[in-house]
Amino acid sequence: MTRIVAGTHGGRTLAVPQHRSTANRSTASGTRPTSERVREAVFSRLEHLGAVADARVLDLYAGSGALGLEALSRGAASAVLVESDAAAARVCRANVRALDLVDRAQVVQTTVERYLAQAPARADLVLADPPYALDDLDDVLTALVAVLAPGGTVVVERAARSAPLRWPDGLVPDDDRRYGETHVWTARRP
Repeated sequence: MTRIVAGTHGGRTLAVPQHRSTANRSTASGTRPTSERVREAVFSRLEHLGAVADARVLDLYAGSGALGLEALSRGAASAVLVESDAAAARVCRANVRALDLVDRAQVVQTTVERYLAQAPARADLVLADPPYALDDLDDVLTALVAVLAPGGTVVVERAARSAPLRWPDGLVPDDDRRYGETHVWTARRP
């Protein structure tokens, strides 16, 4: 069971995409939602930095939308949930409706690369939880420099065994923490 950890929707459960045998989102077994423990730790840090309140959030590789919806619950102004898998995008939309956040959340079914190439609106907070099998994030991180507002924050979640991220020019590493099998990197745009 996945649920919103805190904020105005704290405790509300979220649907998660069903496991599928040919998933391209994470592994052959399907979507891998961010654990509540990791979300609580990440958002506690982000709130301490003042990165959540009234933020325009971009949730990349959204899956169930848990990260973007957690941000909205904690006071973000808006969120765009980007997910390429049709079934996962339907689950995101259902979660947005169930939480009555249709006026603040938008679900976009496309690849992250296509979305970033469209020159979308600026984001104050980018939450990226790509499939663990996706090794190379260099192009996505480079594209984020143009999308992230000055002073904005990027959070990337990966498997603890993943190679360290290579932040492009324009993003300054801020934090690097491990939570069991999950590694979370944070950077800011000066």
